[in-house]
Order: sequence, then structure tokens, then C-alpha cells
Amino acid sequence: MHSPVHIGDVVCAIVERQGSFLIAQRPKGKSLACKWEFPGGKVECGESALDALHRELREELGIAVTVSGALTPVFHMYPDFSLRLLPFVCTISAGEPVLREHRAIAWITLEMIGEYDFPEADLPVLDEYRKRLYAIARPGGFSSG
Repeated sequence: MHSPVHIGDVVCAIVERQGSFLIAQRPKGKSLACKWEFPGGKVECGESALDALHRELREELGIAVTVSGALTPVFHMYPDFSLRLLPFVCTISAGEPVLREHRAIAWITLEMIGEYDFPEADLPVLDEYRKRLYAIARPGGFSSG
């Protein structure tokens, strides 16, 4: 049995706007076809994660972003490949998302997540993002007393 190919670091953006965030549907013919994901892509050799994030969002969606923070990296092993997902929370600083590589894009809220099929690697990111938003919505909710 062969071990999955490790494709390296992959950045993804949780692009926020007015209480919702952007997701994109993967094209047919690619791995994880038709699943919904946070936009992003592979970090190239010699490139920083943030440089990769800005490049991928410019190439895929035609937008520039301002990064407000990072979430915990996620290592995930699919049957045929593994990756380390590096999630960043950001807002659009220039442009409007246009379809260049994806089948579709959507602005959704956390309550709508169940209506979309996400890749397994994105699930811990969604979970951490949900917890972070609820912590912000409930100031003092995590204080020890």
C-alpha cells in the first residue's frame, strides 16, 4: 500500500463581509470536485503563506484582501494526498470576487454551513471559526470567573 503524496502547505481565506463569509465551489475534474471550500491554494516554493494567500485570491477571484488574523493550521490526510491547511481571516480591500477557476461562489453565514458539502480538511477550520465568532459575540463568555 502506498502512502499518500504530501502536497505541502495550502492557504485558505475566510473572507468576511457584513456577518457572512465567502465560499467557492471546486470545479469538476479536480480533486474534491464540486465541494465547497474557502478560496486559496498551494504555497509555492520560496513563498510565504501570506504572499501565497494574496497571490491565490488575486488569481482565482480578482480580489485583494486585508488579513485580520490566522486560525490554527490543520494537517489532513485524504486517501490519495495529504496537506497542511493554513487558514486566514480577512476582508476585501479591493475588487469584487469574480469566477475564474471555481464553478460558483456564495456568501453564507455559519447557520447555512449544513447546506454545503465541505472537504474534510475544512471542517476543523469551520469549527474553530464558529467558536471564535461566538466568543466575540459573547464578551466574557470564556472568562474563568
